[in-house]
Amino acid sequence: MKILIIEDNRILAKNIREYLTLKSFHAEVAFDGIMGKERASGEHFDVIILDINLPGKDGLTLCRELREEWNNTPVLFLTSRNTPKDVVAGLDIGADDYLGKPFDFEELISRVRSLGRRNISNKTTSIHIGDLEIDTTKRLVTKNSETVDLSTKEFDLLQYLIQNRWTPIDRQMLLEQVWGEFDAYMFSRTVDVHISTLRKKLGKDIIETRKGFGYLVN
Repeated sequence: MKILIIEDNRILAKNIREYLTLKSFHAEVAFDGIMGKERASGEHFDVIILDINLPGKDGLTLCRELREEWNNTPVLFLTSRNTPKDVVAGLDIGADDYLGKPFDFEELISRVRSLGRRNISNKTTSIHIGDLEIDTTKRLVTKNSETVDLSTKEFDLLQYLIQNRWTPIDRQMLLEQVWGEFDAYMFSRTVDVHISTLRKKLGKDIIETRKGFGYLVN
């Protein structure tokens, strides 16, 4: 997933970006509300992590303007202004979630993943990649209009890679998110075997190996 962090505390923004990167997210940073608005309006992001107290344009105004533009990218407010009144104000103008500072990085990751999944589910269910069409509602894959028979885990793996398109995902993350578990044997074999099978069924170029980073769908 591609994440935009809009946070004027440069040390905190850098720490969030580094942690998200370690978890196989693609994260970018804007340090004020004006630049944040330009990035959020001009590029595609799966989730926006947004501070409220920003120079140039505050987070509440920024979020409201995005919603007025019909930009429905999920917004997670990450702020020290976390009284019940602040939370209600943020949600009322279109924010999707609210996490107060100080926060636990694992909780932040969990919230971001949840919003990213929600964002994918709210989008069109039919995805076209080259000669492939993936219907996430019917769980159906066709290639040149011919149905491709995938096992449950093969489809789950393909769907997760598509949900995080353009972002390399390492084996451990795939095991945790697709299989819900991790052990040394699975780490060494399961993901690679399923990737190999998907390439045979869908085409060798559908899933790229980014050495040292993981697998991704372009």
